[in-house]
Amino acid sequence: MSSTTPTDGRTADGVQGTTTVVDPVVAKIAGIAAREVPGVHALGGGAARVVGAVRDALGQSDLGQGVRVEVGERQVAADVTIVVAYPEQLHIVAENVRRAVSTAIVELIGMEVAEVNVTVSDVHIPGEDDEPDEPRAA
Repeated sequence: MSSTTPTDGRTADGVQGTTTVVDPVVAKIAGIAAREVPGVHALGGGAARVVGAVRDALGQSDLGQGVRVEVGERQVAADVTIVVAYPEQLHIVAENVRRAVSTAIVELIGMEVAEVNVTVSDVHIPGEDDEPDEPRAA
């Protein structure tokens, strides 16, 4: 589905019409806003992050990864899945993501936000993704 922002009559230029914003654009804006929140290590669950890593290796990116949106005529509902960096407070990071996503949708798209649901799918511990310097077995 896509959102249509209705216009009331004509603009100052006398031009009339509608603006349509498709769902992937709304998801991308929400994803960008969520990634900018301090304490967010990544977006998406395990499988989405694996696919994202492959995509990144190929020089592509999906800024809407980990975000699902439902767009109505005037309202947006968003589900955002995040990985929080340890030792950040999960509930504070989740609330900041909720606020950032809501603000971005209102300010950049001009639609109301019905809800932003945040799921913390993992906690990233610094160094857990690092490869060991030396092989453990010969």
